[in-house]
Amino acid sequence: MSSHHIVRDEQEPALLIANGERCTDELLGQLLEWSPVVVVLDRAIWRVLDLGIKVDVLLGDFDPAANGDPLDLELIRHRQYPLEVVHTPDQNKTDLEKGIEYLIARGHSAVNIVWATGRRADHSITNMTNIVRYKDQIKLVIHDDYSRIFPLVNTFEKWYEAGTPLSLIPVGTVDGVVTSGLKYNLHDERLTLGHRTGSSNEAAQDGFVRISARAGDLLIMECWD
Repeated sequence: MSSHHIVRDEQEPALLIANGERCTDELLGQLLEWSPVVVVLDRAIWRVLDLGIKVDVLLGDFDPAANGDPLDLELIRHRQYPLEVVHTPDQNKTDLEKGIEYLIARGHSAVNIVWATGRRADHSITNMTNIVRYKDQIKLVIHDDYSRIFPLVNTFEKWYEAGTPLSLIPVGTVDGVVTSGLKYNLHDERLTLGHRTGSSNEAAQDGFVRISARAGDLLIMECWD
């Protein structure tokens, strides 16, 4: 596992490591290779340090663990120096939201997010749906071993191999969804979470898939088994 970063350029995606299910070392290594900065959220720091990863920023509310133990920042600094520690006690936002806002405030244009899904279902759903609020401020992609999740911004267009699974998941209601290149295309239609989604679609053939929507927040999910 790489313990340093090759680039130092805010134009490359930062890496934000949450505290959900760990992804493979291969995926994590690929994302680390070009990350200008690595931000770790709260108690995920212990798992990250055990992997030998160079961490730039530790961010979170640092609340005591379930057993009452506080986060030992002195020991963490001993294991990782230099390290910027950002205390964000606001309980009205998740640590992931605070991490994204930290990167926006420091001028980063893109961020890859890992360990944000799996384990607790409430955390997974919140992390996936909350990223839409930042879609016009920073490019975001959530990665795990089985999917890439990102919000639709304006019109999305990308070349895919035939049969590539794609799901369109609305956050609330999305109007005027138009697609081309999918097996089941949508023609100015409405998707509503809990009622009608665009789950388990796929690229109809080798070629470009195009997705747009008139209003609302839509998540695009590239998935595989």
